[in-house]
Amino acid sequence: MYETISFPGLGLSFNPSRVAFSIGSKPIYWYGIIIAVGFLLAVYYAMKRADQFGLTQDNIIDMLICTVPLAIIGARAYYCLFSWDLYKDDPIRVLYIWEGGLAIYGGVIGAVIGLFLYTKVKKVKTAAMLDIGGLGLLIGQSIGRWGNFMNREAFGAQTGSFLRMGLTDASGATIYVHPTFLYESLWNAIGLLLLHFYSKRRKFDGQIFLMYLGWYGLGRMFIEGLRTDSLYVGSSNLRVSQLVAGICFLGVVIFLVYDKIFREHDPADLYVNQVARQKAAAEAVPETAEAAEEAVPGTAEATAEPASEAAEALESGEEAAEASTAEERETGAEDNEAPEQTESDTQSEESSEE
Repeated sequence: MYETISFPGLGLSFNPSRVAFSIGSKPIYWYGIIIAVGFLLAVYYAMKRADQFGLTQDNIIDMLICTVPLAIIGARAYYCLFSWDLYKDDPIRVLYIWEGGLAIYGGVIGAVIGLFLYTKVKKVKTAAMLDIGGLGLLIGQSIGRWGNFMNREAFGAQTGSFLRMGLTDASGATIYVHPTFLYESLWNAIGLLLLHFYSKRRKFDGQIFLMYLGWYGLGRMFIEGLRTDSLYVGSSNLRVSQLVAGICFLGVVIFLVYDKIFREHDPADLYVNQVARQKAAAEAVPETAEAAEEAVPGTAEATAEPASEAAEALESGEEAAEASTAEERETGAEDNEAPEQTESDTQSEESSEE
């Protein structure tokens, strides 16, 4: 077992314990903690960007409930299947995942199966969910690889390069190897940065996941060739992960080139835009009880307007009636005054005759 880890080219040296702390007699390993941190950060990222893919935070949580168990089972089954000699004499050790031995491609296969089942049941677009899932995987992989660092595993062949990693055992003997965990962590971090920004200009749903497969496949194809703990196809010298990575990379390149030349994409077809149109239509034509309740005040206002107009008309009529009555009274008064004036004039005339 190696104890000290050093990077002579960088002037760094570490002697980390594999155990972070213990609960009673049960040790809690850094390997598991680091993978959990990577998982939680991936979930946080996916939830923050869910609406940019036409999804909700509830979609993300529900999807994880379906995919995480299958991803763990797939990752462990994939590893144990191609390294059965390590477990055939003691099969119960297949369950000891804290000892390491999770294959990323098996995890991806299990996650995709769970995601497909979830989207079909919930009627969510699978390709849109795969896009955000691919970005989350890059986060988890770039952070999770540091669990290999704590376990002193997943390193490469001996080298004298500037980034060489020194592993010193209890006897003081040191070997210098390729820190393949570091190569893969940096490769995934760069991929995340590139795809994060490109995802805002994606042409079709599923494009980001395909680019994830191509990017990861290209890096893993070369990095796997440096490792000394690879899984092999039977008794051949063909590395399983290198073969799968190469197939993924070439398949994605062929598809994307074909898509670029022969297909055209309308941004309106993106799932996020389809969802936006559906929401706009739902708001324009209320279909729920809540929307109907919101429409009642409008109806009341519409009903109140004619009533108000009628009241105003009634008031105007009353005012007109009052005005008419006043005019009649004035006319009557004038009529009464006229005879009085005539009688007075008559008296005046009689006096003048006398």
